[in-house]
Amino acid sequence: MSTVALSSALGALPARFRRERLLIVGCGDVGSRVARNLAQGAGAGRMRVLALTSSPDRRAALRQLGATPVLGNLDDAASLRRLAGVATRVLHLAPPPGEGGGRDAWWRDPRTQALGRVLRMRRLPASLVYASTSGVYGDCAGALVREERLLAPATPRAQRRVDAEAAVRHLGRAGVRASILRIPGIYAPDREGGTPRARLLKGTPVLEAADDVFTNHIHADDLARACLAALWRGRAQRVYNVSDGHHLRMGDYFDLAADLYGLPRPPRIARSAAKEQLPLVLLSFMSESRRLDNQRMVQELGLRLQFPDVATGLSARPAA
Repeated sequence: MSTVALSSALGALPARFRRERLLIVGCGDVGSRVARNLAQGAGAGRMRVLALTSSPDRRAALRQLGATPVLGNLDDAASLRRLAGVATRVLHLAPPPGEGGGRDAWWRDPRTQALGRVLRMRRLPASLVYASTSGVYGDCAGALVREERLLAPATPRAQRRVDAEAAVRHLGRAGVRASILRIPGIYAPDREGGTPRARLLKGTPVLEAADDVFTNHIHADDLARACLAALWRGRAQRVYNVSDGHHLRMGDYFDLAADLYGLPRPPRIARSAAKEQLPLVLLSFMSESRRLDNQRMVQELGLRLQFPDVATGLSARPAA
C-alpha cells in the first residue's frame, strides 16, 4: 500500500510515521527471514522494520538484518508501552509462555493479551498477522481440514494458541485487519533443527504404516512470504492454513529425508511400542493426523510457493 493510500485509510499521520513501519514481535528464524526479505527485495527501503527484543545482546544482529531493535518483554507489560502507535503493521510471531506460573498458565497466553492492550492505547495498526499452529485442530483422523473446522486442541500448548487467537480476534473487532496463520511443521536446511537429519542419525523409530499419521509442512522461506502476503492481502478476521498442500505420512517423510541424505531409513514400530520407547512430546505429534487444505492461502493471498514439497525444500541449497 502506498503512503498516500495509507494516509487516506488512517487519517493524517505525524511526519515521522508517514513511511510504513512494520513491527515484528518474536524476531527469531522466521522473523529474520521476513526482515531480510524486506531489506533485499524489490521494495527495499520503502518500509522501516522494527523488531521487539528482550535481549540487549541481540540488537547488533537485528541491525544487520536491516531492523531497528526495540527493547521490551512480552512478560513485562510496562516495558511494552513504547510500542503504542509505533507501527502501521504488526507481525506477531512470539509463542505463548510454557507451562508453569499462574493458575491458568496451562491454557492462557498473557503475552498476546499484553500486546493487544498496548496496541489499543494509541492509533491502531492497519493490519496484524498472528502465527498460530495447526495443532489447534487436534486429531482429525486423517481428514482434510479447512479453516472452518471446529477447534479441538488436545494439548495445553495448543490450547494456549486458541486463547491467543481469541485475543487477536478481539483486537480485530477494535478495528485492526487481523489475519491468523495456522502453521504446521516448519522446515529448512538453514534453520536450526529444521531438517530430520539429527533424528535420523539417532535412529529414532517412526510408526509402522498401519498406525502412522498424516503430517503437513511449510518451508521457512515460504512461511516468511506468507506472512508478508497476509499483512497486505489478508482479509479481516480471516484464518489461513499455511502449508505446501502435500500430505505425507510421518514415516514416509522420514524415509524420503533418509533417502535424500543417504542415511538408513528409521525403524518402524507399532504405536503400543512407541508409548514405551518415545518421549511424551514426540508421542503428542504422533497422536494427531490431519491433511491441511491450503486453497484459501493460494487463492486469497496469491502465494506461489518457492518450495512446493519437502523433497524440493530439503534438497535446496540455503541462500548465501
